[in-house]
Amino acid sequence: MIKKLLLMVIFLISGFIYSQTQYKRINSSKLKQEREIKIQLPRNYDENTEKIYPVIIVLDGDYLFEPMAGNVDYYSYWDEIPEAIVVGVNQAQTRVMDSFYDNQTFLPSDTGANFFEFLGMELLPYIDSNYRTSRFSVLAGHDLTANFINYYLFKDEPLFKAYINLSPELAPEMENWLVESLNTAQSKKWFYLATATNDEPSLKEGSELLDQQLKMIDNANLHYKFEVFQNATHYSLVAQALPKALESIFSPYRPINQKDYDTEIVNSGISPYDYLIDKYETIENNYGLELPVRLNDFLAIGKALEFNQRWYDLEKLGELAIDHLPDTMLGTYYLARSYEESGRSKKAMRTYQNAYGQQEIAFITTDFMLKKAEKIKEDFGY
Repeated sequence: MIKKLLLMVIFLISGFIYSQTQYKRINSSKLKQEREIKIQLPRNYDENTEKIYPVIIVLDGDYLFEPMAGNVDYYSYWDEIPEAIVVGVNQAQTRVMDSFYDNQTFLPSDTGANFFEFLGMELLPYIDSNYRTSRFSVLAGHDLTANFINYYLFKDEPLFKAYINLSPELAPEMENWLVESLNTAQSKKWFYLATATNDEPSLKEGSELLDQQLKMIDNANLHYKFEVFQNATHYSLVAQALPKALESIFSPYRPINQKDYDTEIVNSGISPYDYLIDKYETIENNYGLELPVRLNDFLAIGKALEFNQRWYDLEKLGELAIDHLPDTMLGTYYLARSYEESGRSKKAMRTYQNAYGQQEIAFITTDFMLKKAEKIKEDFGY
């Protein structure tokens, strides 16, 4: 276990060598001062000039930026989440003033109101103007700042889609406001809440009471996740919660795995092809990302279609593979298999033969395809 943790730490540290971290000072008219921010750009950001990225803004950037940036770099390296632009807002000397709310209205006031406007009216537009961003943005905070990020949910059209609450120090009425806002949300929202068994008692109790209310909400637009980390403290829970939060928010993005295959695809009764189309439409609708279908996902869906003998859908998968991987044999193979199993043997033979000169891919080789064609020729005497 220790060796695995050490390897992960080494990987996270080395990831910063390949990712790009920038340190900037933004002159804010709302705050009437400069603010320090850190920006980690994805690997190969400069080379991928057409690619756009979600934005993750991290309050308490003095200590939350590095663990968030490291996790984003690590998980996106393995394509478990999309690559993202991570922005840390340093608040070492200002977090109490930045999180200030009125003692009567319990809403951001004075320095808190100014900071609220800085994030929404200055920082986020600055990132959108200077970097290639998608329409999906995440906001994360810890105790005081975790409470603060939730105020954005009370706007008619919230600027942020996802909220990571790490042991929030909830203001009075915040629980009721959150329940009302998330219960009536008209667009998709992601809300992650975490505490720990050894968290500050009042914060743990507040999080658990909030969870009791939020888990009762019946709103298809709300994606809610609550976790209590065993034996963790108010500070150590951060290291465990950040990867879980990212997994929860971006779960539809990840490639199809064995669990998905067994429970949602091959034995579900729905068409695996429809599952694939819906998956990539969900990625685009949720995160604003037009993602090419991964080879892994093609292979999983193709296997399921063959297992369930859905030959017409396999033909559609072949056409889709030709669109996404036009120079490879993948689409040709799926088309030929669908023709072969649906009684169009001569067309299948010719399609297998058409693979000659195309790029080999996965298990599909030139020799494999020509042998399939030859077998049909022998069987039917063509």
